[in-house]
Amino acid sequence: MPIVAAIILPGLPHPVLKPEISAWAQIAAASAAAGKALAAARPDSLLIYSTQWIAVLDQLWQARPEMDGIHVDENWYELGDLPFHIRTDTALAEACIAGTAEIGIRSKPVDYDSFPVDTGTLVAQHFLNEDAALPVVSTSNNLYHDWHKTEALGGVARSVAEKTGKRVAAIGVGGLSSRMFRAPIDPHTDHFAEPGDDAANRALLSRFEAGDCDGVRRQSADMAAAMPTDFGLKHLAFLLGATGGDFKGATVHGYGPIYGTGAAAVELHL
Repeated sequence: MPIVAAIILPGLPHPVLKPEISAWAQIAAASAAAGKALAAARPDSLLIYSTQWIAVLDQLWQARPEMDGIHVDENWYELGDLPFHIRTDTALAEACIAGTAEIGIRSKPVDYDSFPVDTGTLVAQHFLNEDAALPVVSTSNNLYHDWHKTEALGGVARSVAEKTGKRVAAIGVGGLSSRMFRAPIDPHTDHFAEPGDDAANRALLSRFEAGDCDGVRRQSADMAAAMPTDFGLKHLAFLLGATGGDFKGATVHGYGPIYGTGAAAVELHL
């Protein structure tokens, strides 16, 4: 199987930068556990779809061979800095760009110095690949791509992995419910902004645990129609496409609130 691991991680920086907060410490520990599961799958490369890398005109793919820098989140700058070092699997990125033409999606490579790498990608890098031992391909969240097109995009990643013979891990970075507190809160008392959000998140996670791909699609659509979610949960669509919906269940390593939103670290069983 070319996709040897599939992981869901939240993209907010709180578990990385403030793990001493008990609610966020749980998510940090869960994300680290997902990282251990990823390492056990022995991937050659990571393929990251982050809801926070926003594109408008085309599907963008990171193609710069190496990137170093210090990132400050545009919303949570008071939490601190995110230093990073990323190596890109440029051959895999080029193959993905070529592959999207087959499903009618225009793609472009991104290759310039000091590109503003998004927080979600860096959070995934921190927990899954902090030493940059594995090369990465990261791709954007195009605002004009709906769930179905995003799932097809994940299918391209799967097809490219099959053709290249690489062992690829697919990473979907994003939250669940996205109703966030608009006023400062005491982080030690972080909780879900609405009780109904917690129930909806848990229902979605139970679909993953049961290996119910169609149920994940239905529950995701219901949530996106009824409440604020992280860009319609398109990072989950990407994972379903990348795995072909062929997962037997999932381990929810941890789940909880981050500033009122829903966050979970999940390992799909392929």
